[in-house]
Amino acid sequence: MEYTFTLKYQLADGECDFEALVERLGEAGCDDALVGIGLPGRLALEFTREAVDAGEAVRSALADVRRAAPSARLIEAAPDLVGLSDVAEIVGVSRQNMRKLMLAHPGSFPAPVHEGSTSIWHLADVLGWMQAKGGYALPLSILDVARAALQVNAAKEGRRLPRQASEELEALVG
Repeated sequence: MEYTFTLKYQLADGECDFEALVERLGEAGCDDALVGIGLPGRLALEFTREAVDAGEAVRSALADVRRAAPSARLIEAAPDLVGLSDVAEIVGVSRQNMRKLMLAHPGSFPAPVHEGSTSIWHLADVLGWMQAKGGYALPLSILDVARAALQVNAAKEGRRLPRQASEELEALVG
């Protein structure tokens, strides 16, 4: 099956030969990615990768990038963190429809990971909720990729905590 996802990286200070970097990425197996360099020191790769499952697609892409740019630091795997407008676009409904769903089901709609003037959710949580609710034509590959991206981002963030603090916090947040 084919999976589409994005990996965003921060490049090392000395990494400024972008033509050579793109060449190394292609040689390492990233020839199925659209490479974007926007902000200085940043790299985004939008992959369309064939694999047996989304997790394998994302893991193999991560390994390929690591071979080509070992000093690059992963910022984010996407799609993961989204607003209601993003979810609406993915699902093919209006933002107002997504807001109505959220307000109509306050006890079961997934809680945001950030609440504020713009709230943010894990896409996998919202799509999983919508799939369980029924009535929405959700491509399975999008939900699978969102789950894989969430796992990568959670693992990346989990490494920032000392093991003991991580275990204590996990017991408390249940």
